[in-house]
Amino acid sequence: MTTKAAGQPSRRGPYSKSTERRQAILAAAHAVFAAHGYRGGSLQDVADRVGMSQTSLLHYFPSKSDLLLAVLTWRDSITGDGTTPPDPEEKLVDAVIRQARFNEEIPGVIELYTVLCAESVTDRHPGREYFTERFDRLRRSYTRRFKELADEGRLRPGVEPEAAAATLIALWDGIQTQWLLAPESVDMAGCLRGYLELVLLPE
Repeated sequence: MTTKAAGQPSRRGPYSKSTERRQAILAAAHAVFAAHGYRGGSLQDVADRVGMSQTSLLHYFPSKSDLLLAVLTWRDSITGDGTTPPDPEEKLVDAVIRQARFNEEIPGVIELYTVLCAESVTDRHPGREYFTERFDRLRRSYTRRFKELADEGRLRPGVEPEAAAATLIALWDGIQTQWLLAPESVDMAGCLRGYLELVLLPE
């Protein structure tokens, strides 16, 4: 039986190379869709960024809509928002501020989300179901958190958990757009904290 010499690098197999190429395509598509949207960005734009032909790209993703949905899933795997169950030990305010600041630090994730979310309301957009389900999931998740706070006596009188949840999501999306247009003038995390302080009683 033979063994590899210590420190000798192992050769990458075809699966490893295929995975790397797939990741490169997703990163390129992320950049293209963030800059131009789904309608404005083309498969050729993505292929050019990766340095491959459009035909080769289609071996990895059979259609443009397949690529879009893969990019959205990939984005969620990076940011964790909307897919990762909240830490039951983390306070709501801390979780929201942490996520907002984390997203600010990752190039393109807010741009991609904002552009594609707006586009998704148009006819036959392949991302419509994704965003519809995402908003439904977020409303249910935040409603549950606000109900827990209400049970603890932390929700201000007259504030309904369902309305507080929907308003938080709407504020977050809106303040992200303002931040994209004027990042030096808009404190995204500060605005979100301010809203939560309005609807929650101090501990």
